[in-house]
Amino acid sequence: MSDTQTTDAAESAHEGVEERDEAQHSPAGDAADASATDGPSSDEGDVAADYIEELLDICDIDGDIDIDVRAGRTYISVHSDESVDLRLLSKPDTVNALQELARLAVQSSSGEFSRLILDIGGSREARQSELAAIVDRAIARIDEGAAQAALPAMSSYERKLVHDLVAERGYASNSEGEGRDRHTVITATA
Repeated sequence: MSDTQTTDAAESAHEGVEERDEAQHSPAGDAADASATDGPSSDEGDVAADYIEELLDICDIDGDIDIDVRAGRTYISVHSDESVDLRLLSKPDTVNALQELARLAVQSSSGEFSRLILDIGGSREARQSELAAIVDRAIARIDEGAAQAALPAMSSYERKLVHDLVAERGYASNSEGEGRDRHTVITATA
């Protein structure tokens, strides 16, 4: 398989996962998701953890791996007493790339798509704080008279976090755009 075919296959898998994630958060998606599966397979976390552990070994980075299942989704957390060890891997783009690779490892092993979430060195918590600040600035623009506030393009997982943050603050939001340009637009509630 050529590099272009490999990249296209990875992008197609990523877009398919995002579409399924979006469908899950819509009323119609809830019924479809419930009938398709009751949650992640028992091996999903183990396969992903093994993949990440091998990567850490190759890079000679120390890290402990925890597997957790919350709301039907597998969460893999990598942490270390030596935060310096994980600093390079905990950058948002790196975490997203490693998450996609771990998802592909699970898909290769099980034949099923994975929606696992990878956290390295507290990267997800840090990103959630960043998203809360972005949402607060957008809401401030609406409070100052803007009809709506469009946020930058984000992954489906980040958009889900944004939708939850917006709802907690009493505003409305929806996702617009296609593929990598998909983003959240916030408006005041009617």
